[in-house]
Amino acid sequence: VQLQASGGGLVQPGGSLRLSCAVSGKISRINDMGWYRQAPGEQRELVAAITSGGSTNYADSVKGRFTISRDNAKNTVYLQMNSLKPEDTAVYYCNADYILYNDYGEPVVGRSWGQGTLVTVSS
Repeated sequence: VQLQASGGGLVQPGGSLRLSCAVSGKISRINDMGWYRQAPGEQRELVAAITSGGSTNYADSVKGRFTISRDNAKNTVYLQMNSLKPEDTAVYYCNADYILYNDYGEPVVGRSWGQGTLVTVSS
């Protein structure tokens, strides 16, 4: 199972970016998907998460500015980031919790991470 994140870059304060993360592999079902971020010298933190049914959860620092969504047909999760601030600068990672079936037909629950995409908010 692989996750490919894209959409990071340099943006001025107040600007917007949209991150995408596509999941590929022989999976049966994707459950929760999410975005985390890690700033230099800081621990990785949850930014936003979304269940397979569309329920969402956000860090207090991004509520009202960021929106997480997903396209189940494309196995893709998105993060729309508006009103960006310098403190949003970080490497953003996507993840997905999934179920697949092994060669014996047994269900296997797993979690995979994307490679990270750098978001820099600076004038």
